[in-house]
Amino acid sequence: MSHSEPRRLVILGVAASDSHAVANHLIAHALRGLGFEVENLGTCTPVEEFAQACEEHPDAEAVIIGSLNGHVHEDLRDLPAAREAGRITCPVIVGGNLSVGSRKDPRDLERLHALGVDRILQDPAQLLPALDELRASRTADADRQRLPVAS
Repeated sequence: MSHSEPRRLVILGVAASDSHAVANHLIAHALRGLGFEVENLGTCTPVEEFAQACEEHPDAEAVIIGSLNGHVHEDLRDLPAAREAGRITCPVIVGGNLSVGSRKDPRDLERLHALGVDRILQDPAQLLPALDELRASRTADADRQRLPVAS
């Protein structure tokens, strides 16, 4: 990343009931290698800590939450309130094992979106393209807001 480009900061953590640290550290390392600043909250991170990090870093472009134990729906039960209160305003990305058991139910993804998750990733390789797409979308929205209204 050149010095003329604005910094790209993300907030990363593992869902509240999940202590799986390896993927979290690998993702943080990979993102830093791509020039991102990573505020890594580590494992067992409740929604409240993500909200506090967003308040401390209002320029964060995303909150990235991993879950490997499959209990992410319960772990994110406070996300709607945090979003409604304006404590988490950037996009929320969730990835990993998102349900308990080997049989996956498509409704699990719908439930995550209903909680306020913007993107659900099935593969870590999807993270950078998702971040770039979200950034481009936010930039386009900001540009549209600056356009003069024709009279």
